[in-house]
Amino acid sequence: MVEKKTDDLVLEARNFFDTYKKEIGKSVREGKNVIHIDFNNLASFSYELAELLISQPEEVLQVLEVALEESGLVKRPRVRLLTLPETYSEKIRNLRAKHLNKMIQIEGIVRQASEVRPQVVNAKFECPSCGTILSVLQLESRFREPSRCSCGRKGNFRLISKDMVDAQRVVVEESPESLVGGEQPRRISVFLKEDLVEPKMEERTTPGSKIRVIGVLKEVPKLSRTGSILTRYDIAIEANHLIPLEETFEELAIDEEDERQIRELAADPKVFEKFIESIAPSIYGYEEIKKSLVLQLFGGIKKTRADGTQSRGDIHVLLVGDPGVAKSVMLKFIANMAPKGRYMAGKGATGAGITATVVRDEFLRGWSLEAGAIVLSNKGIVCIDEIEKMDAQDRSAMHEAMEQQTVTISKANVQATLRAETSVLAAANPKFGRFDPYQTVSSQIDMPPTLINRFDVIFVLKDNPDRARDEAIATHVLLEHQQPAIKASIERDLFRKYIAYAKQKIFPRLTNEAVDEIKHFYVDLRNMPVSVEQPTKPLPISARQLEALIRLSEASARCRLSKKVQKKDVKIAIDLMKYYLMQVGYDYETKTFDIDRIATGVSTSQRGRIMLVRETLSRLESRLGKLIPIEEIKKELEGKLEGSQIDEALEKLTTSGDIFHPRRGFVQRM
Repeated sequence: MVEKKTDDLVLEARNFFDTYKKEIGKSVREGKNVIHIDFNNLASFSYELAELLISQPEEVLQVLEVALEESGLVKRPRVRLLTLPETYSEKIRNLRAKHLNKMIQIEGIVRQASEVRPQVVNAKFECPSCGTILSVLQLESRFREPSRCSCGRKGNFRLISKDMVDAQRVVVEESPESLVGGEQPRRISVFLKEDLVEPKMEERTTPGSKIRVIGVLKEVPKLSRTGSILTRYDIAIEANHLIPLEETFEELAIDEEDERQIRELAADPKVFEKFIESIAPSIYGYEEIKKSLVLQLFGGIKKTRADGTQSRGDIHVLLVGDPGVAKSVMLKFIANMAPKGRYMAGKGATGAGITATVVRDEFLRGWSLEAGAIVLSNKGIVCIDEIEKMDAQDRSAMHEAMEQQTVTISKANVQATLRAETSVLAAANPKFGRFDPYQTVSSQIDMPPTLINRFDVIFVLKDNPDRARDEAIATHVLLEHQQPAIKASIERDLFRKYIAYAKQKIFPRLTNEAVDEIKHFYVDLRNMPVSVEQPTKPLPISARQLEALIRLSEASARCRLSKKVQKKDVKIAIDLMKYYLMQVGYDYETKTFDIDRIATGVSTSQRGRIMLVRETLSRLESRLGKLIPIEEIKKELEGKLEGSQIDEALEKLTTSGDIFHPRRGFVQRM
């Protein structure tokens, strides 16, 4: 650009900023020197400026910044681009020499991020011979001194001062969706400076975040071992701006128009039903499950108690079902619906991939942390399909993340606790392919009871033939294939903004009626009369289910944008809990609910029988000696237990290692 041309451009840029006063004023009021401009606005005002910004980005950005400084509104301004046309978006694998020194846009996932450290951009030197001050711009990674002074002196100049800015290097990798077949994802280094590494911006570049980078493609010289520059160069992007592509509900921007629509929707008495209809409309039925998924999206309230302990607000849901009941479709829908939603399959997931792992960092020459799915979905939802196919060791890593909502790592020389405020939606298949209605749920899922117990709501999906229902499903599925997809009652964008608004502004508290209702249900259910006389009473529900009731009630109030949890919210939560307890926690023998059927896989009535058999064994041992015939045990317990029940109890005692069979027809205590 010729000098005259530059002056014309500065003038044109000043005229452009005159139309942009509202945005500039906003930045000035906030005390920032960063001005965000939209490329489309610039192109519609001055086609020449926009075209030069792509082909000669550094010169034009300088022109824009000079124009802003001359206007006297902002001191030392920085211009950041918010958008670039799609034509300038490139895949990392398609970057070539023709893109060098041009403005481009890429998308990808942050894989590594170095620490933020100061970097010299300009250094001033004094010549000891004549006292001349020499200024040297530091553009490369190696520190440069002046080669010579006007007086003829070479070398040994005195460094007076250096200008430093904060800088960081992140490695961005192509996102899996953009890959075809067996392509390996490519990586590129991105250099960030000044306001792009502020703490607020740094949150957007944590490893695992999805970002869009607008910047200038630069060549980076490669050095040989002797220190000479090779003919083959590396490429890197000097970022002008970073735009995060996934936001949590708390970060979603909501304007006045959105708020008006949200308020309008909340005034509808059937708003909850509309949300239920909008969850995976392509799947027929499953009203109760969709209800629990709506409540999971809204979530309860996280509370910090006076003693510093915290109770989680996130709701965890487990779907256990026969094959082909659309579990995975629901999981995929929720993962796409929720910001920071992630979908993963149990077989391909490890403990490190779910929680966090420590890896060797080649760039920083040390150890660094790489976050897994639950940590990356902090304040989001993680959907785990086929959770029973995960290794037992890897599954145990989820215990802490689901209840304490943190992930603690103590490996190599890295000791860290990461936040994992994440809701878990998991799906599992029964151990033998299909359900046996009379076996306990936990005995049919290959999962430890401790993990099952951490889920607030557990649903069992059975695929039993039923003519009327089968006809309805067939009609629904065939219609889906015949015509365009059914539209949801609430559009996806509005759904997301509604949830975001509720999570940002609505923190409901329990009313006295709600407290009484929950207490009444909890106490009555725990003290239900038992039809069969036995030594231990069944525990219908435990304190964990009480907390789940509170969370579900709060989510229901949030759904109505209500600041108070009322009786009707508690009713919804109680109905859901009764529905799932009826499916998974009902003991047909005692005709009562029994939480132990879910939590431990051994119902209370079963445990009572085992204790009775164990006592009989110790009595017989003192009478008959070590070797006890099974016939004697059955004779002793005649009238109290049936033969099949005694066999079952002996089998359990053998499994637990209390007794063994020295020879056929005899047992002996360990």
